[in-house]
Amino acid sequence: MSDVSAPVIALGHRFADELPEMAVSWQAAPVAEPRLLVLNDALAVELGLDPEWLRTGDGLAFLTGNRLPEGAAPVAQAYAGHQFGGYSPRLGDGRALLLGELGGRDLHLKGSGRTPFARGGDGLAAVGPMLREYVISEAMHALGIPTTRSLAVIATGKSIVRENLAPGAILVRVAASHLRVGSFQFARATGDDALLGRLVAHAVDRHYPRAGDALGLYRAVVGAQAELIARWMLTGFIHGVMNTDNMTISGETIDYGPCAFMDAFDPATVFSSIDEGGRYAYGNQPAIAQWNLARLAEALIPLLDDDQEQAITKATEALGEFRGRYAAATLHGFRAKLGLTGSEIDDAALTSLTEDLLALLKAHRTDFTSFFRNPDEAGDDFGDWIRRWRSLGPDTEAMKRVNPVYIPRNHLVEEALAAATDGDLDPLRRLLEAITSPFDERPGLARFAEPAPPEFGTYRTFCGT
Repeated sequence: MSDVSAPVIALGHRFADELPEMAVSWQAAPVAEPRLLVLNDALAVELGLDPEWLRTGDGLAFLTGNRLPEGAAPVAQAYAGHQFGGYSPRLGDGRALLLGELGGRDLHLKGSGRTPFARGGDGLAAVGPMLREYVISEAMHALGIPTTRSLAVIATGKSIVRENLAPGAILVRVAASHLRVGSFQFARATGDDALLGRLVAHAVDRHYPRAGDALGLYRAVVGAQAELIARWMLTGFIHGVMNTDNMTISGETIDYGPCAFMDAFDPATVFSSIDEGGRYAYGNQPAIAQWNLARLAEALIPLLDDDQEQAITKATEALGEFRGRYAAATLHGFRAKLGLTGSEIDDAALTSLTEDLLALLKAHRTDFTSFFRNPDEAGDDFGDWIRRWRSLGPDTEAMKRVNPVYIPRNHLVEEALAAATDGDLDPLRRLLEAITSPFDERPGLARFAEPAPPEFGTYRTFCGT
């Protein structure tokens, strides 16, 4: 018997209380033989949880949703969404469960069994995709990009059917909330403006207390998403499935399915196996974000003004702020990436410098991450540009504080996930060691800074459902 005492945990259920029309009371499927694969000790402590207790049988029962504290009210959340441009009025947590709120944040399971929203799915998840979300989300956090977090991945001891049999797992996710554009689409589709108003009030109070009303909330979300997408672009991150149900109101990155980081720079880069038309390619992400935000505006129209034409005008003006916010955030980011924060170069000249660089990176298929870490090693093809940049007096030491040396390289992620699926967690641990301190170059980690070898070939990712 463990000598670690059980803590007192209070899981709030504010979402379920305030928005019962969007919550279905539900329980996680039983897990007879849970086995902890990875636990985020630092995040556990941040949430007020004892990592040692979480490793006990009672702790694992809590993490899998099988033994919750008294008063907990787990629910599956309802939402709608545009998926690859096509509208689905009823999506929801088909294989996920909101256990409740802890320290003001959601504690959420993924792969915890079928819910009433499961449609044809089995409600389960495999070890590989759940570990992928753990790896990528923690890398994003270390890079300073707003993101949902991963607290743990637990093997269920059961095999699930995908292309082949795969070991099952549950991801424990932490988020500022799971409110998304699709949540507002669902509320609007009910035709109940009172419900839509309560949802807005809930979101304002939880995320943007100074927003005041629906229009203030919308402007805040537009700004948060402009900043977020700029950060994605500055690190070469490709989400892969930017459906409206995967865009949060909080401005956090969510749902790490067919995501990946770009190696050789090319705006047309697509990794997702299901994105055959390239809708969610790297270079399309800003435009898709703006498209998603337009769908949010449509959902909020009844609350923006009693006069529909005035409501549309207000929404259009607020959405128009996206482009300027995104451009400013991107330019600010490139100024830092190029070590020019102390330079007197104006925005127009910096824009020209950056555009010329991106054209060179694309033409020579240069590794996006490595270039900014060591521009002088780019080769003769970049000679004129390097001289031009050098003449501006860049601070190369400052560059090392914003340009990572380690990211989740796709070949290394696949290597770690394949090993973990077969029971070997050592490659996963080594990868996490590198990417969770991405700016500090360390001995023994050279292979984690290297681009994929040529034999890695064309890379494709999968949703992992």
